[in-house]
Amino acid sequence: MTWLITGGAGYIGAHVVRAMTEAGEHTVVYDDLSTGIAERVPDGVPLVVGSTLDAERVARALTDHAITGVVHLAAKKQVGESVALPLHYYRENVEGLRILLEQVTAAGVPSFVFSSSAAVYGMPDVELVTEETPCVPMSPYGETKLAGEWLVRATGRATGLATASLRYFNVAGAAAPALADTGVFNLVPMVFEKLTENAPPRIFGDDYPTPDGTCVRDYIHVVDLAEAHVAAARALRSAPGRALTLNIGRGEGVSVREMIDHINAVTGHHRPPTIHPRRPGDPARVVASADRITTELGWKAKHDVLDMITSAWEGWVRLHPETARD
Repeated sequence: MTWLITGGAGYIGAHVVRAMTEAGEHTVVYDDLSTGIAERVPDGVPLVVGSTLDAERVARALTDHAITGVVHLAAKKQVGESVALPLHYYRENVEGLRILLEQVTAAGVPSFVFSSSAAVYGMPDVELVTEETPCVPMSPYGETKLAGEWLVRATGRATGLATASLRYFNVAGAAAPALADTGVFNLVPMVFEKLTENAPPRIFGDDYPTPDGTCVRDYIHVVDLAEAHVAAARALRSAPGRALTLNIGRGEGVSVREMIDHINAVTGHHRPPTIHPRRPGDPARVVASADRITTELGWKAKHDVLDMITSAWEGWVRLHPETARD
């Protein structure tokens, strides 16, 4: 098969391309390079520069490269930005997906893997979040991901398109320094940034109903996440109409304070965090049940939190060689 990876020049997308290629799959990257980096695309993998909102460009990419499966990662993904720019997020994430699915079905492409998010759950009041936990997203970003799942599933029912929606939890780490996350929107790079500035890391709220009072999250190594895409893509082969919705996590919770302690240990810094007021909308605990993906695909995460931090730090230092150590 030949897979079109939308958003394949992004942080997660580049890892998916790498994993698919190493698994012997043929890949083509489709990316508008608004946040993606062309240099992340491996030699020998074609890069088509374009937006999923451009129906003609999408159609041409599908036919020119004889695409037989799509992994759709291209999307806007900043929660706070989505609150300020909801129309932009719905246009990019939902209308872009609708156009892509329209062209995919017109071209007769049989398989479609959709990048969703744990943001679809909102603030679940459960110990472990299963795929049956009610979805009550709290941001336009989460809403667009849930609407995307509905659109993907409905298209599959109507056309026989085999589909998988993968709900990512908190992604961290890197397969190689050159593929590291260049954004500063998640906990690990946000702590790195403070350490680089010789400033203390920040904790937003230490009075949650958790063992140490800080929020608890499920962290997944981006390499494990990429391998989950390979497993999902292969599961859709010769399976018309199959529809999967799967959590991608480790099923283990780590608190913000614990993560900061781990980061200090790995990086050689020893800066205690400062405590700030809670941020609106932060749930106390969001940890995945990853049982279904193990049963359905035989996939299980292999890397732990220290692997994630160590690999992410190597990438950060490559991008910020001025980083100081205590």
